[in-house]
Amino acid sequence: MSLQYMPRILDSVLEDYLDTFGAVHIKGPKWCGKTTTASQKAKSIIKLQDPNLSEEYIKRADISFSLLLEGKTPRLIDEWQTIPKIWDAVRNEVDSRQEKGIFILTGSVVPSKDATLHSGIGRIATLIMRPMSLYESQESSGTISLTSLFNENSNIDGYKSFLSIPELAYVICRGGWPSSMNMKEKSALLIVRDYIDSLCQSDISRLDGVTRNPIKIRSFLQSYARNISTLASNTTIIKDLQTNNTQISEATYYDYSDALTRLFIIEDIPSWNPSVRSKTAIRSKNKRGFIDPSLAIATLGLTPSTLLEDMNTFGFMFESLVIRDLKIYSQEIGGTTSYYRDRYGLECDCVLALSDGRYALIEIKLGSRAIEEGASHLLKLKKLIIENKMTEPSLLIVITGGEIAYERKDGVKIIPIGCLKV
Repeated sequence: MSLQYMPRILDSVLEDYLDTFGAVHIKGPKWCGKTTTASQKAKSIIKLQDPNLSEEYIKRADISFSLLLEGKTPRLIDEWQTIPKIWDAVRNEVDSRQEKGIFILTGSVVPSKDATLHSGIGRIATLIMRPMSLYESQESSGTISLTSLFNENSNIDGYKSFLSIPELAYVICRGGWPSSMNMKEKSALLIVRDYIDSLCQSDISRLDGVTRNPIKIRSFLQSYARNISTLASNTTIIKDLQTNNTQISEATYYDYSDALTRLFIIEDIPSWNPSVRSKTAIRSKNKRGFIDPSLAIATLGLTPSTLLEDMNTFGFMFESLVIRDLKIYSQEIGGTTSYYRDRYGLECDCVLALSDGRYALIEIKLGSRAIEEGASHLLKLKKLIIENKMTEPSLLIVITGGEIAYERKDGVKIIPIGCLKV
């Protein structure tokens, strides 16, 4: 008996893209639900990594790509990067037919730069799919909408989250993987550990046929996880690896970083660089991140109970969870996420900017004791922005692991992650 499809925020975005472009490329990590979501819209499907048919598909491609592209539309071509030149075949077919919504391509690997001949701009639009947000997994009540906050500045007072701190620890460790929903805790956590094991043992070497040391890959991931939600430099991570008895050259470090980025395992957060003070005063390094915090948790061998015993690590992992959800929610409203930090100590964990110029300044604090600190950062940054005669932020928000939402007298909104939706 197949599981019932759990609606995704990407559903409506995909529909809009199919109405606009000849083909849509959905990329993201394995097991995040790309194929399942694309299948809801597709009228025909070809899975290029089907072990029983993959060799046949490669033979067909050698004869003519049209043999793979024929079928009712939208036609889903799953794991298209198995035959990289199919990208150009799709692009040419879109040019030839001059229709919308012909193909959906899905892939869990970003091909190397020389794998395709053309960008596909104007023909193939790209969407990124991440694991499920708390709203998609039905663990956020969704009583507070980001869209409504931007458009109506709606009242939030009194809305409650039903996620306790122990439950937050669990959902961070489990992650947003659709296959782990509704499983017993032991099984759900085992899925993420197996994900990391498979990645280290085989997936990263199958990426491009380059054999990589599984032990060093795991050590790399552990160091990256120890530095999650920080501005740790590449040099710092290399030194951390060496301190933990893993000798790695700079070239190998960058190879591992590139491979794990292409596999959608690590996903750093860029800096926000507004025209305030001197540009040299603004930190421009990426903040270290994973596509889902559960990958960092599994890499470090943590569990919900050990996370509860280390509130410092819990806080960094909670920030990663919130960033994941904000990236998912912002996709539907045309938003981007970044962070701000300068050499004067002024910071903001997330800047959620919309394409029309509106933006929210967001601090992320697990516990209620840190809310005052977060609100203070936001108010100081708003003051700096006003002094520099820039567009003021539309919203000042502290996202917490707490229970109750409310707006402070200074206008800062305190919102539990367990209340939020797009």
